[in-house]
Amino acid sequence: MQITFLGTSSGVPTRSRNVSAIALRLPQRAEVWLFDCGEGTQHQFLRSDLRVSQIRRIFVTHVHGDHIFGLMGLLASCGLAGNPEQIDIYGPPELDQYLKACKRYSQTHFSYPVKFHPVSPGLVFEDEEFTVTCSLLKHRVPAFGYRVAEKDRPGHFKAELAKELGIPSGPLYGKLKRGESVILPDGRTIDGKTLCGETEIGRKIAYCTDTVFCENAIDLARDADVLIHEATFAHQDAEMAFQRLHSTSTMAAQTALLAQVKTLIMTHFSPRYAPGNPVQLQDLLAEARAIFPNTELASDFWTYEVPRRIEQAEAIAR
Repeated sequence: MQITFLGTSSGVPTRSRNVSAIALRLPQRAEVWLFDCGEGTQHQFLRSDLRVSQIRRIFVTHVHGDHIFGLMGLLASCGLAGNPEQIDIYGPPELDQYLKACKRYSQTHFSYPVKFHPVSPGLVFEDEEFTVTCSLLKHRVPAFGYRVAEKDRPGHFKAELAKELGIPSGPLYGKLKRGESVILPDGRTIDGKTLCGETEIGRKIAYCTDTVFCENAIDLARDADVLIHEATFAHQDAEMAFQRLHSTSTMAAQTALLAQVKTLIMTHFSPRYAPGNPVQLQDLLAEARAIFPNTELASDFWTYEVPRRIEQAEAIAR
């Protein structure tokens, strides 16, 4: 699981930061899941190592322009490139009307299936490897935060031990690898859990923007490996954050602390903190780290590899 930040500015792009878009790359299945799609996102793809042809799912938090203005352009380009796969789009119900209007007035016709899924709090998507859930955050329009959870996997299968026990290879191995019990031809019952190492706990990612500090964000991020949280304002501008229903650096850090996440990555920064201004992004980082030390600042094109939990445990042991 690799997270690439394609846009980390709020409201408008700057010379070094585009507006909101985050790509979750799943190399094991050659897929990219996109979260939000601000204006110029397809240009950001061209400047990255990501492939537009691998986009399979797009999750949109809310219908403010800096999160959706790049969506139709990206989808149209996928069609011109002959994208043969279906793209599923998840977001507030109002997003469907926006997409239909864009298609109608621009005379855009997709050459591949595009399916829209209106979201409501709860389960959004599930397959054999992942679940995606969402919750309402606290913003000026309905805005959803998303949680991607990788399902737990059975531990490493002890094939040598299975051979020593005289278990014939074949379909039985598959059941044992899944931790199931099987009955051998000689009548013995073997519990697959005894032939598997410690269960590998699935990784969890939470994405919370746009929002002011709220309980739903804490619940969504509970025990996440990574919390991606907006930090539009510095702590000194908290009054402005409350007025506009955005978060400060300290609100993001408090959410991470209360949710007991492993890593906080802040994004969605106001252009007012650009280099040369009295308050800069390093000041926001210092504010957050005073509350939650394991905090990082996102930047455009930065890729963060989400470590497997077994790798984290081994690193701690060393």
